[in-house]
Amino acid sequence: MEGPLLEVKGIGKSFGGLTALSHVDLQVFQREIVGLIGPNGAGKTTLFNVIAGNIRQDLGKIYFEGRNFSRLKPFKRCRLGIARTYQNARPFLDFSVEQNLMVGLRYGRGKGHLSSADLYKNGREILSLLGLEDKRHELAKNLTLVDRKLLEIARALATNPKLLLLDEVLSGLNPVELEKAIILIKTLWGTFSLTIIWIEHIMHALLSICDRFVVLNYGLKLTEGRPDKVVSDEQVIEAYLGKAGKRLAERAGKPDALAE
Repeated sequence: MEGPLLEVKGIGKSFGGLTALSHVDLQVFQREIVGLIGPNGAGKTTLFNVIAGNIRQDLGKIYFEGRNFSRLKPFKRCRLGIARTYQNARPFLDFSVEQNLMVGLRYGRGKGHLSSADLYKNGREILSLLGLEDKRHELAKNLTLVDRKLLEIARALATNPKLLLLDEVLSGLNPVELEKAIILIKTLWGTFSLTIIWIEHIMHALLSICDRFVVLNYGLKLTEGRPDKVVSDEQVIEAYLGKAGKRLAERAGKPDALAE
């Protein structure tokens, strides 16, 4: 087996007297889809912020393709192939959909040699996959919640990532939108040969896609493993899943379990 695409070693982060992450270790291998789960305040988004370079860890190191990039600035991590979304979409509100995409296309991984015409062509291919091509001239501030979330994903894809960090991209969607989004993420994973770490609270979505779960609780890694095993773990049920988790555990591995 090849080495991990991403390796997090002993990461610690505190904010004043609050410990957000405590000696967290994580390995993610190429083409994996890893669900990062845990209760609110567990440290999931803080871990994303550390990986993406939005904040600096207090302890530990991070390796990408075997390279220690713990001190690299966010834009340099992006050029290595790491992209992320935010739970609350952050487009340039007064830019059009297409203009938002061009930022990632111009400054992402391996795009510096392309002409503007090629970049626009690349961008329209991404927008077409996400169903936004007909809205490419609309201002981001006029988009619906669903379309803003799609644009958030499109902006990340425009940087040509190897590793995509998805932060609750399904929150706020109705059941029909939710199922379409699950199919879309599966499609994007295959089309762009992505490795994905996905923070999400909608368990049936994660169970339908993820190869592995990693569970954080109070900044500590509680456990990790196959999704069906993790949702059956008594520690996870007690810390995070509760009564709904017991039902998931009882039905884990059965096709209709994904309907919950």
